[in-house]
Amino acid sequence: MDREKIEAGFRMVLEGLGVNPDHPLFRETSAKTAESWAGELCAGLDAPEVDLEVMALEEGAQPGLVALNRIPVRSICAHHLLPFIGEATVGYVPSGQICGIAKLSRVVDHFARRPQMQENLTQQVARYLEAGLDAAGTAVTIRAEHCCMKMRGVNHSGAMTTAILLGTLKTDPALRAEFMALAQPAASSPPL
Repeated sequence: MDREKIEAGFRMVLEGLGVNPDHPLFRETSAKTAESWAGELCAGLDAPEVDLEVMALEEGAQPGLVALNRIPVRSICAHHLLPFIGEATVGYVPSGQICGIAKLSRVVDHFARRPQMQENLTQQVARYLEAGLDAAGTAVTIRAEHCCMKMRGVNHSGAMTTAILLGTLKTDPALRAEFMALAQPAASSPPL
């Protein structure tokens, strides 16, 4: 990433808004904003793909659903460059190999840390895990609130939910129901 260009761009945004970027309040804004965009908000653009570090299932083990709930999702809407924030549930049915549970969270973060559409993010995570784990099935749900809806346009709150089910998690009704039950927000969960 070219941080100098990012910084210059944010300086131009301030100037375009009629804000003096040399005013003491804004003197460091362009540099700090460039650092946060390059170093955090869009870090997934420069980061290497997540190494799933797969491990074989024990011989004779019966593969069942593996799921991780409440994975934080923090991304930037590709249309308005405003944040969307929420939670993901990721699951898979192993076909002989598994990965450490933290890797599921890292995959979500890798694809979220860039300008993104929630619909695409959901699919990218599921397909990456399907390929990387050679899983019999994968599923991902993401529930997020979008600042582009809350702070502009309609100016309303609302959580969008996206889901994708692949392989046995799509074709096996019992596995699908088990995953979807796990993916539901708990009744006691605070709002996003």
